[in-house]
Amino acid sequence: MLFGLLLGLSAGPAIEAHHAFAAEFDSTKPVALRGTIIKMEWINPHSWLHLAVKTADGTVENWMIEAGPPGALVRRGWKKDSVIPGTEVLVEGYQALDGSKRANSRDVTFPDGTRLFAGSSGTGAPRDGKDPSEK
Repeated sequence: MLFGLLLGLSAGPAIEAHHAFAAEFDSTKPVALRGTIIKMEWINPHSWLHLAVKTADGTVENWMIEAGPPGALVRRGWKKDSVIPGTEVLVEGYQALDGSKRANSRDVTFPDGTRLFAGSSGTGAPRDGKDPSEK
């Protein structure tokens, strides 16, 4: 019984870590962020792209951009060497509900014009036809 209780408690953070889109992001607040890659975290259940975005007044904001799981990104054409720090990209997605500098990504456009879907399918993100798995 103690083992079952401990097992249940240890699963809590993992369950909380994976969420529906609407629990954290606002479908009425689309963002288009042009910035420089700081780093990419290839972790489950969501990868994170860290981006330095220069504002109109010249200050730099650091954004955390949520993407799909690493395996899904690789199947969509992502490569570890395509997200090199210092590379300028355009990220299109949706801002966090709390207005923080976090967003859920849909697409990332690279300097050579390559555009890759970065979102998480089936999470409740707005259906806009950009997700190749949407029917």
